[in-house]
Amino acid sequence: MTPPLTDCIPKQFKFKPVKSRQVIADFQGGTVTSDAGLTLIADLDRKLQITSRFAACFTDYRQANRIDHSVESLVAQRLYGLVQGYEDVNDHEQLRHDPMFGLALGKIIGEGRQPVVLAGKSTLNRLEHCPETVTNRVESRYHRIGHNASAIEKLFVEWFLESYNQPPKEIILDLDVTDDQVHGEQEKAFFNTYYNGFCYAPLYIFCGKHLLVAKLRPSNVDPADGALEELKRVIKQIRSRWSNVGVLVRGDSAYAREEIMEWCESQVGVDYVFGLSKNNRLMQMTMETQKKARASYEHHKQRVESFLETLFNPETKFPEVENLVSPYVLYRSINYQTQKSWSRPRRVVAKVESNHTDVKVRFVVTSISTKKVPPGELYRQKYCPRGEMENRFKEQQLELFSDRTSTHSFEGNQLRLWFSSVAYVLMNALRGRCLAATDLRSAQVGTIRTKLLKLGARLRVSVRRVLISISSGCPYKDIFATAHRCLQLLPHPG
Repeated sequence: MTPPLTDCIPKQFKFKPVKSRQVIADFQGGTVTSDAGLTLIADLDRKLQITSRFAACFTDYRQANRIDHSVESLVAQRLYGLVQGYEDVNDHEQLRHDPMFGLALGKIIGEGRQPVVLAGKSTLNRLEHCPETVTNRVESRYHRIGHNASAIEKLFVEWFLESYNQPPKEIILDLDVTDDQVHGEQEKAFFNTYYNGFCYAPLYIFCGKHLLVAKLRPSNVDPADGALEELKRVIKQIRSRWSNVGVLVRGDSAYAREEIMEWCESQVGVDYVFGLSKNNRLMQMTMETQKKARASYEHHKQRVESFLETLFNPETKFPEVENLVSPYVLYRSINYQTQKSWSRPRRVVAKVESNHTDVKVRFVVTSISTKKVPPGELYRQKYCPRGEMENRFKEQQLELFSDRTSTHSFEGNQLRLWFSSVAYVLMNALRGRCLAATDLRSAQVGTIRTKLLKLGARLRVSVRRVLISISSGCPYKDIFATAHRCLQLLPHPG
């Protein structure tokens, strides 16, 4: 607990002198903030109306004459806190007096001698806490703000569609699941042997860096549980706006299921490429390719050894050949059908890689014909880039705190995941619309926050203006200027 300010606190604090000069600290620096870059986020938010549209998905059952903080203000305060790196609602007990957050929310800074007072932790907790015992929010005493889950899910796809000036020819939808470790008695949290802990297993769908789906799930369900339903919903919404866009659905072997593949094959312009687990039949069907890859590697290795023998004396020990010979890789398409689970034969592409120890074989299954994409190109250019999705997980969990699902109810934790996801949408919009011409165009969310948003500044308020004096030693002032210039070019809403 923070002790109250009293006259006992010294006015100055003296430290060890440096080169015969006294070092003195005091608390007379005026109004200072470490979040000066929040002005960029707030202005971008006002133009794109991300927070306001998200807030429109909530229903407020509170009495209007007893409200100090609107739902939109509460939502914006929580989102801006996540963007600036404040992961917990408890942080807002101090942030409620922060002048920069007050400015971002359109509050008057320092009116009279009283600081700006935003919502505290208890008020924000009533926004996102969803106890399962509350069924009638009109009569509830503490939890009188509800939300429309279906509207929130649709909103993520709408933001994705609006990020394009014109419809693309093809989009790639990446599906994947990650673990969200929990450490309490959260509803629907189970022990998962694969992740070796009690956790949730949220399902994500990304298109490049755009987030379309963030669905919280228990960890005791099938990895592909709910994936087909989300795909149908997302593609239907996309096709309602872009009727002719081609869609490639991509994922690991967890999604190589008959129902998902059959549905994609039944749709016009929807293809898929999924990882496929190896089995004895597949290994047997690629045996000739494995032998060819092994023989080619050994032949290349022998040629390197012969060349080294001409450079070194017989008594001299030359470098190990294995470190100089690259693995030999072959790709092959085969026609394959399981004995029971698949309803038809499908194209499977095998990657056969031979090195100095063994031969490694990996498989993917796809609806794309060999005439359209040869096997090597399909594996390298269509399937392998899905690994980039791991960076999106890192941004969500490590930098925007999507794993902060510590409330008891499952519905409340889903809402927390959505708050983190909307914060990601805000940051990705900043990256795509304002930083595309800078060195931060491909930077992680945490890097953008550190270099562009967490800026020290002094705030001075007068009758005519609010002056935010950012440190003159800021090394990224050129990027800030570019982002501000791009921000001014964005059209105003309406």
